Amino acid sequence: MPESNSTAWNSETLVDPHTAEDKPRRVRSMFDAIAPSYDLNNRVHSVGRDRAWRRAAVALSGVRPGDTVVDVACGTGDLALAFSCAGAGRVIGIDFTQGMLAVALSKPAVKEKVAPDYICGDATRLPVTEGFADVVSIAFGIRNVADPGRALAQMAGVLRPGGRLVILEFSMPTFAPLRWLYMLYFRHIMPRTASWIARDRSGAYRYLPRSVDTFLGRPQIVGMMRDAGFATVTARPVSFGIAVIYVGTKSEASAPPRQGDTYHAAS
Repeated sequence: MPESNSTAWNSETLVDPHTAEDKPRRVRSMFDAIAPSYDLNNRVHSVGRDRAWRRAAVALSGVRPGDTVVDVACGTGDLALAFSCAGAGRVIGIDFTQGMLAVALSKPAVKEKVAPDYICGDATRLPVTEGFADVVSIAFGIRNVADPGRALAQMAGVLRPGGRLVILEFSMPTFAPLRWLYMLYFRHIMPRTASWIARDRSGAYRYLPRSVDTFLGRPQIVGMMRDAGFATVTARPVSFGIAVIYVGTKSEASAPPRQGDTYHAAS
């Protein structure tokens, strides 16, 4: 397993990683460093619950056979593959980290299911046309983008009127004793064990808890989704609130055209 010697995050930039002017560069460097061990760390440190959370997100998205799905910040492709397994007619995974896309492209499609296409792109400048998708998703990625409001507007733009956006993101349990135990694990134990598994020096697993601690809360995310043009928004906690699945339905009113967007499948 390759070892990264590039530090993306340090004590200074981790005070509030969302205010770093070069956040996109740091995030890309971080994910390139941990891509080979990303899935393993997900399985180990969620005790396999990450797969269940993705299946729940797919179910709550209301995806139907034949739907077109755009999975933003798709990473290693787990959510894109889950949509394929659910019968989506076309799945496009978009990520701006080549290392993560390389892992996604190495995964075989489930037998007799449509294989996702993967393309390199930024969540704040999605390379697909207006009204392209029935469902747009993003799992554990909205807090990693430089401008979440702009990303949500882009996601609304690529959805057809009445289409659905599903966001899966970390949160904090509301039950005080569980929250204390989770914070002990999330802030102190997981960063050490995950960094050891990944042989990572980029600071990725110090960034993870800090990026959650300093990110928007549930009411703010719901409000931003409504501001982006989603008429109805729900927030469903899973696993006692460790994660939350947000689902928004795009207003039937058309969004302004987004100029210059095209779709190109990865080779």
